[in-house]
Amino acid sequence: MRELRIRMLAGVFVVAGVLSWAGARLWNSVGTLPSVPLAAPIVLAVIAVVLLATALSIRARLKAQRERRPEAKGVDPLMAARAVVFGHASALVAALVAGMYGGTGVFLLESLDIPARRDQAIYAGFSVLAGIGVIAAAVFLERVCKLPEDDEHNGAGAAPTV
Repeated sequence: MRELRIRMLAGVFVVAGVLSWAGARLWNSVGTLPSVPLAAPIVLAVIAVVLLATALSIRARLKAQRERRPEAKGVDPLMAARAVVFGHASALVAALVAGMYGGTGVFLLESLDIPARRDQAIYAGFSVLAGIGVIAAAVFLERVCKLPEDDEHNGAGAAPTV
């Protein structure tokens, strides 16, 4: 499995943001812009907390195993792989959703004098921050679950050639 690439996530964020901003302008000219739900930043924050809690739990278990503590619980490799896949998927969706709300929030900045639009812009801003939190937690989870490099591939454990 490939590592999360921040450039790719940033690209998804920017493309979704630009398309969302253009869509919000078009939608607003035709009718009423759909509102940003209050639940959006809350759901993203919950996902970030779940990812962070999983990463901290796995990191504590791995540390206990390295220190050879008798009460140490092992880390099931399949569970760790599932956690990483959940982190990857969450990061991709968070980049997309944060980009969408970011683009909508930028459009809403034009009309902050309207209280309803101001509230929507605040919800969109918190959604972007929570999406960034999901991405950060997913990257941390991936780093925790990363296997150490094999000595044969690094050349460190290979016998010197003369």
